[in-house]
Amino acid sequence: MSFTLQQNQLLSPLLGDEEITGLFSVEADLAAMQSFEVALAIAQAKEGFISREAAQTIEENIGQFKPNYEKLGLGMARDGISVPALVTQLKEQVSPNIHFGATSQDAIDTSFMLRGKATFLILLSRLENIFEHLDTLDAAFGTNKLMARTRMQAALQFTVADRISTWSTGIRESVAALKSCRFPVQFGGPIGLLIEFGDRSYALKADLAERLGLEVQEQNWHASRGNIVAMANACSHITGALGKFGIDFCLMAQDDFSELKFTGSGTSSVMKHKQNPIQAEALVTLARFNATLVSGVHQSLVHEQERSGAAWTLEWMLLPQMIVAAGASTRIAIQLLNDTTAIGLEP
Repeated sequence: MSFTLQQNQLLSPLLGDEEITGLFSVEADLAAMQSFEVALAIAQAKEGFISREAAQTIEENIGQFKPNYEKLGLGMARDGISVPALVTQLKEQVSPNIHFGATSQDAIDTSFMLRGKATFLILLSRLENIFEHLDTLDAAFGTNKLMARTRMQAALQFTVADRISTWSTGIRESVAALKSCRFPVQFGGPIGLLIEFGDRSYALKADLAERLGLEVQEQNWHASRGNIVAMANACSHITGALGKFGIDFCLMAQDDFSELKFTGSGTSSVMKHKQNPIQAEALVTLARFNATLVSGVHQSLVHEQERSGAAWTLEWMLLPQMIVAAGASTRIAIQLLNDTTAIGLEP
């Protein structure tokens, strides 16, 4: 999976995330698939399915592999996936023993799990950073007064700490959603049964997973996409929780209330006196963006029979964008919290 809308040069500085987008580049995708092929060869050699010399050749030669991107693109248009063309090139340049007993989906799904795990570790680290910023604001302004508002009307007075607590709860739930995600290796062969490997198939899969730092499941998940949907749900949870913070920020920054002060935000091309809460608005936009896309990813649960080209391709189009949006939200929230200079009215 490599496609991300946030690669647009004008939109990405606001709505993108350079660090996470890099993990969905074509180069990162191919590198992860090559890692899968090397780990598979070593595990197969250990179990005696290919020779140790063949595995050693694959491991030693993979670093010199130079993909022909034009042929990969043509292969994608022809086959609906890039792996057949990729494997042809790998067999020519690296070893004819590469990819033994695997299917295209094994390489593609495992590549995504490797990169998905890396991105989720980044997201977890950033959410911890957000907690630290909220604690700092709480320590500085927590006893200040705010007017609680229900249905956007004045209700009763409470403190800044009370509102921060609501923000923290949503973010804490997002962390839990992230930690519940699973990143298993995909290795099922042509129809998910690993027929070529007999009663040693699970041991081979477990060895492969361990070498790649991924989990192992008893069953293949070619047509069972719960792991993918869980990742989408977690991303939408992150952007939703930070969107809640963003919309509160916008409302608190209104001139009529002036419950919040901040620096470094947007100007108007005409009204020079304005200070627009651009980053906070972006958090709301990203929350609504992911809330829209998450329903599309749920469509990927409908895989006909043992593999679906249509549902699978939809995942490639939607989930990378959701992960980048979650990354952008965490990046923006950290910036916004850092730029906040005062909240509430001093007691």
